[in-house]
Amino acid sequence: MKTVVMDLSYTFKSAVQKALGHPLIIGDPFHFCRYIYWALEGVRRRVQKAFHPYHRKRCKRIKHLFQKERERLDDKQKKKVERYLELSPDLREAYELKEHFRQWYQEAKMQGREGRMSEVKQGLYAFYRRVEASPLKEFHRAIQTLKNWQTEILNSFAFGLNNGFIEGLNNQTKVIKRNAFGFRRYDRLRNRILLHHQFKHQTFGVG
Repeated sequence: MKTVVMDLSYTFKSAVQKALGHPLIIGDPFHFCRYIYWALEGVRRRVQKAFHPYHRKRCKRIKHLFQKERERLDDKQKKKVERYLELSPDLREAYELKEHFRQWYQEAKMQGREGRMSEVKQGLYAFYRRVEASPLKEFHRAIQTLKNWQTEILNSFAFGLNNGFIEGLNNQTKVIKRNAFGFRRYDRLRNRILLHHQFKHQTFGVG
């Protein structure tokens, strides 16, 4: 095996290198992007503690809107987000940092496909500097993780690989198991999963 796409786990990385002879490791985009969204969520949870109970509850209810792409918000949603950004400079800063990262990520995907990896790297460095100029410790911790895994993260843009298909299968499998309220026999669970995914002639092992 020459290439492995994985989450940002040192334990998994060590095991992969030991078992597979140091293959090329690619950081899965879903897993490295979520550190930025976790940082935003951490700031929201921290600052809303100082809000009036009414606003604290309302802010929590719209937490998904802070995570959503700014351009996909309708006018009503934009007003809701702006209301709470006005209540906290830290929350506004966190929101802008999230948007900066998201813009870099979208541009980096295109640049990576075109082989412009130096631009991908420079854009990432610019994001680091933006965060380092910010007082938000949540984002400082997030970019430290990105720095620790920078090679693997940049590989994801250079090679355009991710675990999206496998993650989708895993999520569907979890739903099957949950909806069945448990299977007593593994072979029945296995057959149900294979039937759902229509793997009549699978070329790999399951379980």
